[in-house]
Amino acid sequence: MKLSINLVSTVVLFSGLASAANSRRAPTPRRASSLLINPDAFPDLPTVQAATAAADAAGLNLDDIQGDVLIGMKKNQELFYFFSIADAVDFKPKLASDIVPLITTTTQLLDVSTEPTTLVNIAFSQSGLTTLNVTDALGDSAFTGGQFKDLKTLGDPGSTNWVPEFAGTGIHGVLLFASDTVDNINTAVAGLEAALGDSITKVYSLQAAARPGSEAGHEHFGFLDGISNPAITGFTANPMPGQSVLNAGAILVGETGDTVTTRPAWAKDGSFLVFRQLEQLVPEFNKFLTDNPIVEDGLTAQQGSDLLGARMVGRWKSGAPIDLAPLFDDPALGADPTRNNNFTFAHADSVLATNQTRCPFSAHIRKTRPRADLGTPEETVHHIMRAGIPYGPEVSDAEAASSTTSTERGLAFVAYQSNIANGFRFLQQTWANSANFVHAGVGVDPVIGALAGAQRVVTGLDPTDSTKATTLTTDFVVSRGGEYFFSPSLSALASTLSV
Repeated sequence: MKLSINLVSTVVLFSGLASAANSRRAPTPRRASSLLINPDAFPDLPTVQAATAAADAAGLNLDDIQGDVLIGMKKNQELFYFFSIADAVDFKPKLASDIVPLITTTTQLLDVSTEPTTLVNIAFSQSGLTTLNVTDALGDSAFTGGQFKDLKTLGDPGSTNWVPEFAGTGIHGVLLFASDTVDNINTAVAGLEAALGDSITKVYSLQAAARPGSEAGHEHFGFLDGISNPAITGFTANPMPGQSVLNAGAILVGETGDTVTTRPAWAKDGSFLVFRQLEQLVPEFNKFLTDNPIVEDGLTAQQGSDLLGARMVGRWKSGAPIDLAPLFDDPALGADPTRNNNFTFAHADSVLATNQTRCPFSAHIRKTRPRADLGTPEETVHHIMRAGIPYGPEVSDAEAASSTTSTERGLAFVAYQSNIANGFRFLQQTWANSANFVHAGVGVDPVIGALAGAQRVVTGLDPTDSTKATTLTTDFVVSRGGEYFFSPSLSALASTLSV
């Protein structure tokens, strides 16, 4: 099989990438509009000039970092292409000649004129690295074991609900394709499949997309998602008020702030990618809110249902935090990145350790980012960069009428970090799944908390009675499985992994 003309040209253009992976690239302009979405509530990506200045000051090479790692939840259309390596001897030179030249860097995504038609990134599981005869230990036990081994730790009820292809260690890697149209993605996939031939085998794929129209940036329950992603030193030029600021090593291996010192040199500027396919039972979630409205003077039944949902999440659907808008949504607040993260849960007129009038201790955003609950300045050890995207169709009229899901939809959850144990796994196991965090007896996270299928008891959801217990008999978010991957730098892809 042969590459398309466009792909052949690209390979010729970047044939010297292995020796130039650390130099700044200036691709020929290919776009008039961005392949990314940019809801008002999200902080803007930095300009190329600002990011370059920040990177130079921090000693960070944005041209060597795969583009998906630092941009957050801004993809429009995305395909996750999971593969196994059928012939490592054949695959390695093709990785250098046919894949690496197509890898989109961080710098390329910061200006429309340098964005590719389709973003391409790649990451490998531990079994994939082993197949490539890469024997260096990356210093992450969760990655080494794989997600299938971790399912009990994560609260999954075995692999009963898992996509079969995720059960075991048969997935060696994942290719990420992102663009503004499915046609662009399909063209890129077809070209790369032709180039790689029989060296890989497609195991599974998942097509995902931002929701339509004004719902872009919202997950399927309707809440704006990814608002509180951190700022990264060496990348983010102007952090927003209340935005956590992390050393690059919290996300990137080998950089300042990486807590693991025993890394191979080639792993620098790579990042561990956690992928989870999370089905969302939207009609059932909506029925639960309708059946259990918060009853408070001045609220209609619908407003009481909306308030319950907001208190479970910790934000209104607009993105406005309930800590700042405790009874009614404030869309202007939600859409303002200078205000929608500027809170800590602490208030001068209440006791932080006991008061849940504004926000329950169990609320999703409080479980996963406790802010002042753990003291100030805020801890930054357990932060992740979330880069997920919804998958599946909108809820049909029939599903809404029956309050029953008939077609799968959910979130293709993606998180980057330099340490899975400190990042994703800690957030899920130690905070979201713990009934005693942040205080004893508050219950698990009512959105993503998982107790192997057992019912979950949550307190604090009713602002009129913080001791009232709410029993959740349905997991509104169902794990369909996933895998742990390592997203290497371009220089590592062009050298260590290709020889």
